Amino acid sequence: MSNDFERDFIAEAATLLAHDEPFPGGAVVPPIYQTSLFTFDSYADMADVFAGRSTKPIYSRGNNPTVMEFENKIAALEGAEAARGFSSGMAAISSTVLAFVGAGERIVAVRNCYGDAYRLFERLLPHLGIKVDYVDGSDPDAVATALPGAAMLYLESPTSMMFELQDLEVLTAMARARGIVSVIDNSWATPLFQKPILHGVDLVMHSASKYLGGHSDTVAGVVAGSAEHIRRINERTYPYLGAKLSPFEAWLLLRGLRTLPLRLPHHMKSALTIAERLKGHAHVERVNHPAFSNHPGKKTLAGYSGLFSFEVTDDIDVPAFTDALKLFRIGVSWGGHESLVVPALASLQQTPDANSIGRFEVSPRTIRLNVGLENVEDLWADVSRAFEEAKRK
Repeated sequence: MSNDFERDFIAEAATLLAHDEPFPGGAVVPPIYQTSLFTFDSYADMADVFAGRSTKPIYSRGNNPTVMEFENKIAALEGAEAARGFSSGMAAISSTVLAFVGAGERIVAVRNCYGDAYRLFERLLPHLGIKVDYVDGSDPDAVATALPGAAMLYLESPTSMMFELQDLEVLTAMARARGIVSVIDNSWATPLFQKPILHGVDLVMHSASKYLGGHSDTVAGVVAGSAEHIRRINERTYPYLGAKLSPFEAWLLLRGLRTLPLRLPHHMKSALTIAERLKGHAHVERVNHPAFSNHPGKKTLAGYSGLFSFEVTDDIDVPAFTDALKLFRIGVSWGGHESLVVPALASLQQTPDANSIGRFEVSPRTIRLNVGLENVEDLWADVSRAFEEAKRK
C-alpha cells in the first residue's frame, strides 16, 4: 500500500476479521444455524419479540444468528451502524432502491454502472413509475445540474468496465443539501480500500460474491448504513421481496472475510504490475485503472483491487486474444482466486434495449481483466502470448 494514504484500513481490519469472542462450546468459528424458525420459552417471550422489545430471531427469512454475525462484521468494517445481508448483490441493490424511491420519483445514476443495475433501472423501474437519469459522475457540475428533484443519487467509484472515479465528498454534500439519499456500490474497493460512509455516503452496497467471499463459491449481497436507513429497508422491502441470505452462505462469507486482508494486497500488487506493463505495450491504446487517474475522487481510495480494463489497438483480434488466454479463463464476475477475462465485444451481444456497454458507448476493443492469485509472471506470460497469437495477418 502506498505511503500516500492516510489510513491503513487493512491493518485496522485484520484483528476484527480474524478474532471473535468464543462461540458456544468454545468454537472458534460461528455455528451454522441451519433452521427455518426459532421457538420461544413462553407467551411473554414471543410477545416481547413481536413488540420489538427483544431482538431474538423468529424466522430465518428475517433474522438468523449466522447471518447476523456476517452483517455485524460488515457494519463494523464500513463504519456503519447496521447492515442487512441478501441472497445476491442485485437483491441488495433492488431492495435498497425500492425502499427509498417510489412512483413518480427519479434517480440520478452515474454512467457505466453495473450492467444488471442498469437493466433494473431500464426494465423494471419504468413499470413502477420511476425514472433514471445518467450522468458523468466524474463531473460535479453535471451531477449538480441533474440532482434537483431527485430522490436518490446512485454511485459507483470506480464505475464498471471503465473505472471512472467520483469525488464522493463533493457529490454527497450536494445530495445531502437537497435531502437526497446517496448510495454506492463499493464491491470493487471493499471496506479495506474505501469507506464511503466516512465521505458522506448514506448507504453502501456490496456484491458479497466478489472479494468479500473471495472463493467464487458464494452468491450474496449486503447493504450497510445508519440504523434508521437499514430499518427502512427492513420495513419496506426486505421481508417482502424474500431475497434472504442463507445461514450457510453467511458462514462461507465469514470464512472469506478472515483472509480478505491477505488476499486484497496480492490482487492489488499483481494487477498493478500487469496494468503498468500494458500501459507501455505497443498493442494497447489505453488502460482504465484508478491508479493512473488524476481525478480528485482518487483520494478516498486506500488501495486498488485486481479488476481493470484496457483497450487494444485495431490490429488485435479481440476474440482471438480472448481465446488465446489460458490462465485467464473466460467468465463473468470477479474477486475470486482465479483470473478472468471479459471482452466488451461479447457483452455487446446482449439484448440492445438494456445493454449498458452499448448505451455508454464503451469501445468494443475494451477488455476487462480480473487478476487473481496466480503468480503474476505466469499471468503476464499468458497475456503476452495472447497478443502474439491475436495479431491480425
